[in-house]
Amino acid sequence: MKIDIEVISRDMIKPSTPTPHRLRNYQFSFLDQIAPPDYFYFIYFFNLDCKLSNNDISNHLKTSLSKVLTYYYPLAGRVNDNYVDCNDEGVLFLEVQVSCQLSQILQEPFQEEVNRCVPVPDGVSNLALAIQVSFFKCGNVAICARMSHRIADASSFLTFMKNWAATARHLENNVIRPEFVAAKVFPPKGDGEFDIHMGATEKNIVLKRFVFRNSVIAALKERYAHKSTAENLIRPTRVEALSIFIWSRFSASTQTKIGPDKPLLLFNSVNLRKRMNQPLPDDSFGNLFQDAVTISLQDTREEDCYSLVNKLRESVSRIDKDYVKKLQDGTNELADLKERMAQGVNKREILEFYFSSLCWYPLYETDFGLGKPVSVALGGLAYKNFCLFTDTKSGDGIEAWIYLKEEDMAKFVKDRELLAYSSL
Repeated sequence: MKIDIEVISRDMIKPSTPTPHRLRNYQFSFLDQIAPPDYFYFIYFFNLDCKLSNNDISNHLKTSLSKVLTYYYPLAGRVNDNYVDCNDEGVLFLEVQVSCQLSQILQEPFQEEVNRCVPVPDGVSNLALAIQVSFFKCGNVAICARMSHRIADASSFLTFMKNWAATARHLENNVIRPEFVAAKVFPPKGDGEFDIHMGATEKNIVLKRFVFRNSVIAALKERYAHKSTAENLIRPTRVEALSIFIWSRFSASTQTKIGPDKPLLLFNSVNLRKRMNQPLPDDSFGNLFQDAVTISLQDTREEDCYSLVNKLRESVSRIDKDYVKKLQDGTNELADLKERMAQGVNKREILEFYFSSLCWYPLYETDFGLGKPVSVALGGLAYKNFCLFTDTKSGDGIEAWIYLKEEDMAKFVKDRELLAYSSL
């Protein structure tokens, strides 16, 4: 399906109240410095039952965005190597007309068509945030927000979207001002003292969404349950069970073998806000996560999957107050581990697979006064072997957004057991 996009307007939205000069430089934390140097996006699709004109919708969104940017002032600045210049140059705000119906976008195989709803910041560099509002022939709307991962994690992004939506519904009293304490809690390091979080962006990466219903997830939890003693049956969580299942199907479909000469490193993103000696509020802004790493040096057969689930749980549990304290003091155990692994084997022979979960985040509660979204799409991180979990709109399952190299995805989507447990 060929989709034409016509740009209607292109604006820079500035905070409604100028940012004080004392807040001009927003310093990155150490965790910001090692975050992926890329952009990620979320697209919210709306079936409108209101009779607002396109112009009314745009003005409504621009006005509320300007108000909430007063609190999220770094998003209106420009990203530099180790800080954001909070110069109020503004957030790029694009309005486009799309030549098809919204239903056609949602029915398509997905990525190429959906990407037409993502803002392209032609001629503007170092943006922290860009917005695109796409108007469809049917009168429906998509709102896409594209944020730099250098400045924040998905938790910060979703909190910002919640507060923008509350402002748009004139619920300013419900907006909680973000806490910008990341650099104080995790002081930045000098150049040459750190490496990036996930490696360089790769080419020929394909993103596909797989849906696992609750009944299937329950079956997988039983499948990977095991007895720690004669009395206690240990059941994995939903995310643990799906992580192991997806890894096992990737390994089987691509005939990937691991061993002492090719170790497997499974990474699980862990939110640090509540794992500190003095827990941070949920609205603390920045990259406040760390990866728990599970190492396997032997090929995992079906009968051994339960033990890998147990290792995953143990690795996440090690991200505790003591771990965070070491991280604050400058000891990056994850970087040290990867360096030791690289010394033992050829770095190219280390197999890495990343998992992250946004389950329980209310993606489908993001209401700008236009009703709740009928669908939410995400993307932007071009890294191989990466999976992000979200709840389905109806709450009857989990969506797995999986990034693989093109040749690996071609094999993965043909795996019979994967297709028996999920829908693509």
